[in-house]
Amino acid sequence: MDFVKRTIQLALTNVEEGGRPFATVIVRDGEIIAESPNLVAQTNDPTAHAEVLAIREACRKLQTEHLNDCDIYILASPCPMCLGALYYCSPKKVVYITTREDYAPFYKDNRKYFELETFYDEYSKPMEQRRLPMVQHKDEDAIKVYERWSELNHK
Repeated sequence: MDFVKRTIQLALTNVEEGGRPFATVIVRDGEIIAESPNLVAQTNDPTAHAEVLAIREACRKLQTEHLNDCDIYILASPCPMCLGALYYCSPKKVVYITTREDYAPFYKDNRKYFELETFYDEYSKPMEQRRLPMVQHKDEDAIKVYERWSELNHK
């Protein structure tokens, strides 16, 4: 099976059904383990990106949070949320089919703080200079959660 073509077809079908133009296919040993289009529009869930949904499905099926023996096919270079999810599940390889620069003339998103052209630049800015207002409310008890996790997991 041509997994690149499968990813493209999944995204195109999603567009025809009113969804957004993104899709992900996860493959292990030549077999599709999980796949999903972007379902943000259909579910009103801004985290329902194709990569996130397919990773969730693959991890449930394989009973692991590590996809290091899988290849992941994505229609376009990933957004920061999906890039984080991809790094976190650590696949063998990610195959992206197109780039933000290639599809930018055809796709605009309607987010207050998100523009494809500038979003990655936000990460290099100090917190107080980012477009998304963020305020730290420091509480000494918060670190106790991590101390306890360390106690339970690093014996």
